Amino acid sequence: MGRNTRKRRSPLAVRAVAASAALAIGGGGLIWANFYASAHETNSSPNTTKAAAAQVATISCPDVGQQLTSVPANAKSNVDAELATLDKQITEAYARLASSRQAQANDAGFVQNAILSPLKDKRSAVIGRIKIDFTRVGAAAPTTLDGLAACTGTTANQAQTTAGGQNNGQQNNGGQNNNGQNNGGQQNGGQQNNGGASASAAPSASAPANIGGQAGNGPVAADFVDITKVAANVQGKPQKSANASRGTFTTACGVNANKNHNTDNVIVAPGVTNGAHHLHDYVGNQKVNAFSSNNTFLQGGTSCQNKNDLSSYYWPVVRLQNGTQDFDQNADGGGKEGNVGKILTPVQAQIKYVGSPASKVVAMPQFLRIITGDAKTTTNGLANANAHWSCTGFENKVQLTSQYPICPQGSNVVRTFAFQSCWDGQNIDSANHRTHVAFPDPASGVCGNGFKAIPQLTMRLVYKIAPPVLQNGVVKNAYAVDGFPEQLHKSATDHDDFISVTTGGLANKIANCINTGKQCR
Repeated sequence: MGRNTRKRRSPLAVRAVAASAALAIGGGGLIWANFYASAHETNSSPNTTKAAAAQVATISCPDVGQQLTSVPANAKSNVDAELATLDKQITEAYARLASSRQAQANDAGFVQNAILSPLKDKRSAVIGRIKIDFTRVGAAAPTTLDGLAACTGTTANQAQTTAGGQNNGQQNNGGQNNNGQNNGGQQNGGQQNNGGASASAAPSASAPANIGGQAGNGPVAADFVDITKVAANVQGKPQKSANASRGTFTTACGVNANKNHNTDNVIVAPGVTNGAHHLHDYVGNQKVNAFSSNNTFLQGGTSCQNKNDLSSYYWPVVRLQNGTQDFDQNADGGGKEGNVGKILTPVQAQIKYVGSPASKVVAMPQFLRIITGDAKTTTNGLANANAHWSCTGFENKVQLTSQYPICPQGSNVVRTFAFQSCWDGQNIDSANHRTHVAFPDPASGVCGNGFKAIPQLTMRLVYKIAPPVLQNGVVKNAYAVDGFPEQLHKSATDHDDFISVTTGGLANKIANCINTGKQCR
């Protein structure tokens, strides 16, 4: 048994998050806009904002999970528990950062001495226990773990640069490397206000700057761009060979109109309540939570019209930051952790499996897990980003990774995902949830390293959102994807999760439809 990671948040963390969220929400958009405006100066461009350079906006910690490409089966539960502890420590450190802005203004060494140094000591102890977990089962932990304890403070400007700034170009394969080494899965951090005043006090003019957003942790004006002013950047697809699999299979599973939400992530944090620390929409399988298993998936029921499709399709919700509150305003993973505003339900959710331009496909194995994108690009960089944002009428011209689009009147916001479509032929998951699947070569569409082509899952989510307004370096009525505290609600952190669960031979039917060039439902 792994250690119990379902611990209550420390009183300090609860107080810090609740107070900052109360401040941001209490005055609605007015306090948010005024607090934000006082903390920034505008550039020459009305579409950008410059955060105070010296502000420590977030905490950046090395991703221990991505180094664990192989974990012995007998050590996995303990290692998973320790990884959850590392993420909990980041949550608490971020809460400390949020609640101590005045102390930071008075003491230039406060962040290092009072937050980062203690965090390093705590992380060192956990990493030591992970190494012991390996040793107990006769294995050796990666030697690289020893250098991953220290974290750094990152300014708002540095975070914007790491997250891609205003680079609107598409990433090859959505930015993910073909070997899928970076974990990029869920991190058990908590969102909160980065502006840090108490609920009863006005923000201090001498305190480090709030970075914007309804809860003080983003997004900012620089995270948005008028899509009509972005040059076309959509790249051509590989030419199809004579052996290409040209068919498709579409499954209709709804838009989560029944509000099936939770803040768990059974792929990355099994057994940990609120392991995602943000809210997910679920379609397909209707009984997915931290404690689900392969056995319970088969009894979960489905929102899909094809009742043999019990697969779980889930993604972080999008919220409109217009000063309103939703049902989870006072809940973990919601307002307590900086995910605030009105939850938006897609007006369309299209799920389609497509083929390979280079070969026929093999059926997906039962219970295959795939995470696409990286929920931690603000600190990890864009190597595994697979976020694609656009607007109806522009999807074949412009796809954005590092900014949210401002769509013209009559056009809707579109999120699209194209999952990894090469499988190692053996494993339904891997220790870092990456290495068992990969993207094909972007030029030829061929799977490398002995991997096999499988049906590529694609998803298209459409939202009806009034265009945000950029004025004097401030964005009003912003929208943003739910995320983790250190990620600042950047668009590049968008990601999607999938567990393949089928009955009645559906997996083979999907592959056969694709291989024979049919358009099936």
